[in-house]
Amino acid sequence: MSLPVLSVRDLVVEIPTRRGVLRPVDRVSFDIAAGEILGVVGESGAGKSMTGNAVIGLLDPPARIASGEVLLSGKPIHDIGRQALRRLRGKRIGMIFQDPLTSLNPLLSVGDQLAETVLEHLDVTRAQARQRAVDALKEVGIPAAAERIDAFPHEFSGGMRQRVVIALALCAEPDLVIADEPTTALDVSVQAQIIALLKRLCRERGVAVMLITHDMGVIAEAADRVAVMYAGRLAEIGAVRDVITNAHHPYTAGLMASTPLASTSRARLHQIPGSMPRLESLPTGCAFHPRCERAQDRCRQDPGPRVEDCDGRAACWYPLIGADAKIGEAV
Repeated sequence: MSLPVLSVRDLVVEIPTRRGVLRPVDRVSFDIAAGEILGVVGESGAGKSMTGNAVIGLLDPPARIASGEVLLSGKPIHDIGRQALRRLRGKRIGMIFQDPLTSLNPLLSVGDQLAETVLEHLDVTRAQARQRAVDALKEVGIPAAAERIDAFPHEFSGGMRQRVVIALALCAEPDLVIADEPTTALDVSVQAQIIALLKRLCRERGVAVMLITHDMGVIAEAADRVAVMYAGRLAEIGAVRDVITNAHHPYTAGLMASTPLASTSRARLHQIPGSMPRLESLPTGCAFHPRCERAQDRCRQDPGPRVEDCDGRAACWYPLIGADAKIGEAV
């Protein structure tokens, strides 16, 4: 079997503060294969974007990777230094941010920005870089790309700007793309177009995609597998259809019950009681236990198992597998 494009192993991100050390990412592990879209979902503050930033080396100081590994095609990239990581970004790792206006330079045409990225990472002439820029805009569905290549970001609609950002992330032919909430600010119809575009490019190019979102509808439509995060830890991971139809972790089940997916027939949506705990005031034991209807004494005292310590699916002492199912008694 070929190596995963991205392997994250026991990743820990720490932020030292005057009140102590915070852990927005706590021993997270997952793989993404070539041509696969892994959706990373959870409420605000779950650690989704922090995980993506750690992978690509964009943590804002004093946040830092305290331990664990980030492997790109089997080679570690978490400790290679800023300059080496900068060369990887764009060339082997592309990034799609939530707001395209913060990703694009308003003073440069989109063609100049695309060509600059191509020239930085590929051995081509300026004329070839410009042609690649035109081809990239065509590939992501920008109409009349050759005529619009000299337009500025403000001359495009929101959906078209997001397409430009996708072209920017893919123009140097990366192996991995990290998409952080790429559809949040877009109309529903435009969201569907962007999702279809990501799926097509992933399928045709064999790019591995880490899709970060809080929207289970986007996950259901776009991803092959889904990783559910809560308070910096991985709560559940599995094939999208399995997780949506048969959630094992109570938090995942709560997310699904609060999502108006077409497959559900309930009259009212469920609301998970309480809110995500702050990093500086995490409860003892499992971080989800104050909101969990299945919590028992062990959940209040023990931090709980990791996914890899259990069935490879859900990090929970009492998962939703039968009424009295218990795991990890010997963990």
